[in-house]
This record gives sequence, C-alpha cells and structure tokens, in this order.
Amino acid sequence: MPRLIMHIDMDAFFASVEQLDHPGLRGRPVAVGGIGPRSVVSAASYEMRAYGVHSAMPMARARKLCPGGAFVPLRMSRYREVSRLVMAALREFSPLVEQASVDEAYLDAAGLSRLFGPPRDMAAKIKARVREVSGLTCSVGAAPVRFLAKIASDLDKPDGLTVIRPEEVRGFLARLPVDRIPGVGGRTLERLKALGVRLAGDVLGHPESFWRDHLGERGQWLHERARGVDRSGVEPSRPARSVSAENTFERDTRDRDELRLWLLRQAERVGADLRSCGLAGRTVTLKVKFSDFRQLTRSRTLAEAVCDTAGIFGAALSLLDGLQIRDPVRLVGLGVSKLGPAECRLGLLGPGPALRRGRLDRAVDAVRQRFGTRAVVRGDLLDPGRPEGA
Repeated sequence: MPRLIMHIDMDAFFASVEQLDHPGLRGRPVAVGGIGPRSVVSAASYEMRAYGVHSAMPMARARKLCPGGAFVPLRMSRYREVSRLVMAALREFSPLVEQASVDEAYLDAAGLSRLFGPPRDMAAKIKARVREVSGLTCSVGAAPVRFLAKIASDLDKPDGLTVIRPEEVRGFLARLPVDRIPGVGGRTLERLKALGVRLAGDVLGHPESFWRDHLGERGQWLHERARGVDRSGVEPSRPARSVSAENTFERDTRDRDELRLWLLRQAERVGADLRSCGLAGRTVTLKVKFSDFRQLTRSRTLAEAVCDTAGIFGAALSLLDGLQIRDPVRLVGLGVSKLGPAECRLGLLGPGPALRRGRLDRAVDAVRQRFGTRAVVRGDLLDPGRPEGA
C-alpha cells in the first residue's frame, strides 16, 4: 500500500486563538508571550510578522518594532483546550494520529482514499473539519514520507494545502534549500556550505560513503533525506507522563510568600489540565532555579493520586517549606507525574474533603471555559496588577 502522511499545522496558533476569543484583536498585529523584561514572544500573528516580529524574539524588541501592536499574556489552558478539539477532529479521519506539539500533528492517511477521496480532497476535508470545531485555520502538507509532509505544510501558509506526489519527490528535493530539511541545524549547514552544498539535490553529487566519512551517521541520514528516504512513520500519541507549569520572574526574589502564590497559580493550571484529561498523579515535583542558574528539584510521592488544586498545592508547599532559600530565585515550577485515570472514591460516611474539592474545582473549570480564566479567581490570587496569564 503506498504511504501517505499528512502534517497538520495550526496557523499562528496562540495568536489566532486570542484573535478568535477577542474580536477587537482581529486584523491587528498580535504578539503572545510574557510581559516582563526577560520575556520573549511565544507566537506572533501574521499581521505582527509583517513588522519583523517572530517567535523567540525578546518582547522588548517586538514592542519597538511594532509599538501599536497588541501584546497579550499566554493562556496555555485555553490553547490546550482548543488543541484537544483539533486532535479529536483529526482522529475522525484516521486512528493513526501523532500529536507533535500543542498545534501540530502527523496523520497516517494510507489506504483512506475510498473513504475521503484522493490526497488533496482528504486534506481539504481535514482543513474544513478543523475550522468547524475550532474556528481556526490550519495548513496541511501531504507526502509519501514524514519529513516531506512537514516541509509541505509550511510552503503555503497560512491556510495552505500542498501535496507532494511520489513521482514529484525527486524534482522537489533537487531545488529544495538544504536548510529546509528538518534536523539540518546551524553547524551542519556551515559544513555543507563549505562543501558547496546549497540544495538538497547537491548532496547527491557525492556517494553515501563520502557523507559518512565527513559527517558520520549524520552523513548517512542526510544522504537518505536527499533521496527522499524517511523510514519513520506515524506513532499514535502516548498518554502524557507528566503535567507541569513554571514561571520565570520579572525580578529575582527570596520572598517565600511570593513563591507560595506562584505555586498556587501553577497548581491551578496543572490541576485544570489533569482534570480536563481525566487524569490524576501520585508524585508532585517542585523545581527551583536560582539567579546563578543553579537548579534543584524535590519530589514527594503521595499515598493517593491527586488532581485537585488544593492537594497539588499542599504537596508543593511542603516541598518548598523544606528548602533553605538563601539566594534569589529566578524560576519556580511544579509538576505532577505517575499519572493514571482519576477516580472519585466515596467514604463510608459520604463524600470526603478531597472529593468535595474535586467537585468544586470542576465547577470552576466549567465556568472558566465558558467565561474566561478571570471569571472565577481565588481570594489569595486577587491582584489587579497581575496579568491574566500569570
């Protein structure tokens, strides 16, 4: 059976979600990320990209390039919510879906032409379904091999659709810049330029033995890619092994009260993510990074799995209280691992405190999903100066 792999990539995902949720941002340049002096751009709308702003750029630089743009904080719980809708839609087309990140996935489409038509028709149906469930556009690339599908999805963004047929692979690679091959980084690119290689097709000017001599196993890998060979397929996504959250502070701090508040915010985010997936975990891990970039972690395994905010926060707080903090802290984070299905147990005398907390958390989750993350705020976290995404 001929192989056919599709790569589905959401367009400017974080920024597009913000424009979807806030109509006043539609058509405007939008950058999503932190707001402190150390923060970077996590995503930029296509209107923002026209000003030269791109992801991983310092936010201060982005503000200078586009002073009239909208700069909004991250809302990861919302992006993950939309991501789950998209991934569920993809699984309507194939059981073999591999989620590569929150906004992209690979889909094995081999043998599905009787159900959904030829590759271009199937890709168009996927795009329409994704838009129906999420309100957002995506770009789809289809090819006989995985790495070409990823390249194809990026050729006609946004809202693109590119199909590379088997008979087109050789010609496509002959004119493809070699740095477009996923995995060809800066150092490899410098060595390739020194050897006169600019296009993927140039690699075939030397036999595989030449590339093994110059680049070792990496050289064999490169020669295979230049021939359109990629043996990796689509591996259905495995269940999450852990859920975590962390924050880098605008200013380093030794203030334990401030650290406790950040841990409470993170416990809310982690708990909401666990509950949305029907998961709970037994091990809670605290991560602390100091101003000199020293890092330490501490973990505690609980008698029973937790997914409620109070249970997660209580375990993290006990770990924090056990630390001696002499140096300023740059980053704090917490995670929950050893995950399994969340189970609600009734005690002999009726619902216990943990079950009641879990029900309350789920009620809060439902309100926030409908009305936004600031619709319900814990009293300890009421701070008019704190951004919504904190």
